[in-house]
Amino acid sequence: MISAEEKNWVVSDGVSGLPYACGGPTCQGVIRSQPEDFQVDEVTLVEPDGVGEHCLLQVEKRNSNTEWVAALLARHAGVPRRDVSYAGMKDRNAVTRQWFSVRLAGLPEPGWRDLDSPELKVLRAVRHSRKLRPGALRGNRFQLRVRQLEGDMEGLNRILGDLSKQGMPNFYGEQRFGREAGNLLQARALFEGSRRRVSRHKRGLYLSAARSLLFNRVLAHRVAAGNWNRPLPGERLMLDGSRNSFLPEQIDDRIRERFDSMDVHTSGPLWGRGDADTYDEVALLERKALEGMESWQGGLEQSGMERGRRALRARIKDLNWFVDGDCLELDFFLPKGSFATVLLRECIDYRLPAVE
Repeated sequence: MISAEEKNWVVSDGVSGLPYACGGPTCQGVIRSQPEDFQVDEVTLVEPDGVGEHCLLQVEKRNSNTEWVAALLARHAGVPRRDVSYAGMKDRNAVTRQWFSVRLAGLPEPGWRDLDSPELKVLRAVRHSRKLRPGALRGNRFQLRVRQLEGDMEGLNRILGDLSKQGMPNFYGEQRFGREAGNLLQARALFEGSRRRVSRHKRGLYLSAARSLLFNRVLAHRVAAGNWNRPLPGERLMLDGSRNSFLPEQIDDRIRERFDSMDVHTSGPLWGRGDADTYDEVALLERKALEGMESWQGGLEQSGMERGRRALRARIKDLNWFVDGDCLELDFFLPKGSFATVLLRECIDYRLPAVE
């Protein structure tokens, strides 16, 4: 059983009590007052070829989750749910524009516009020869609005300027862990054997949350130590915009130059089975950061997860902002897998609107 102390860490410090890279927020405000305050546009890697048995759909959804949309598309097309795929999950309490693929395989083209409603609009439908794969994204463009803004505006501008230049810690956002860290508690139940019957989709969510917890813990350790954005001996570096990584023989001027230009990034572990992939100072640092988390590591290994790496730093492109009265407007691009709320938490002590 998970101990009370461990549960408290999982729900609080392990998710929301993470250190700040820029000293902590200087302002406070309200996010998601309405769905239009949090807008996301996928930037896909896929260029539709116009032929094939798959239909690529660009869908705008409002206050709807990605899985619900996928199931709706399957029912409308008369195909099994497994024949509908998407590149990435998107926030529910938002307006998001994302891509889905539906395998029709000889079936007539459905009337996609029949689905249009206040919650969902089909913006584009085009044939393609291949299924849309998870992760087939360059990233996402965000347009955010923070209302009831108050605090130190000079500090806000300083933090946003620093983030624009140096990037941000690539923490997994609170969305990954579920309400009150429910996905993590379900992962723990899987590891203990008290939760056996679970769908493949939910099992994936729970295991991903567990890996994200361990990654956040390593990154938090390095942010607190001030070395998250500085390559250390034994560092495995990741190429910008890629899953590829390498171990440099030494951290020399050339490596530092590539790091400063954001061509490469420091990285942290996505836990699973496999050999150690760092050495020297970084290997010791990661072992220290994960002390006491052996049961989580073992659970992931026994669940068949393979070890990987994730960049500790996320590059923020085209970051623009302005304050209009008591509203902050933000526009920026993040690589796939990075969270807009992580950028927000660095500069804004944000809260959700009060429930009436």
